[in-house]
Amino acid sequence: MAIRDMLLGEFDQEIAGARRTLERVPDDRLEWSPHPKSGTMGWLAGHLANVPSWGTLTLTGDVLDLAPGGKPLDPPPQPESSAELVATLDRHAAEARAAIAGASDEDLMQPWSLLQNGQVLMTLPRLAVLRSFVFNHLIHHRAQLGVYLRLNDIPVPSIYGPSADEQPSGS
Repeated sequence: MAIRDMLLGEFDQEIAGARRTLERVPDDRLEWSPHPKSGTMGWLAGHLANVPSWGTLTLTGDVLDLAPGGKPLDPPPQPESSAELVATLDRHAAEARAAIAGASDEDLMQPWSLLQNGQVLMTLPRLAVLRSFVFNHLIHHRAQLGVYLRLNDIPVPSIYGPSADEQPSGS
């Protein structure tokens, strides 16, 4: 079995959970934050929606410089609605899925580097970058967003099994 075939099932499962979580974000709570040091719900949800784009960047290039020439990359625009969040996730997920589906085992073993102003922060095989920098990062921020939902009394969706809000009948 090709590595990409193992990755695609996991990717699809994690994207589906991210989508269910983003669908719950209320448009009127995008500016809510649990603490002054925390990002807003809109920022966090927007970040989650954009993480899959990093899969495409990983598989279509050899490096990503976070601050080329010393200037940090411009952040993506802030979302204005849950519908926009879901559309952004869907677009980036489709592009990343196509990139993964087209990757050979050899492609996935090629080195990829994250830079800041030309300085190498890390170099790993693309496969490791997909698992840590993309998949695990998506899971991490999806879980954070689940906490934001809980703190706002918004039902948390099931991800790997029923959530406290989505117990099967009779439980």
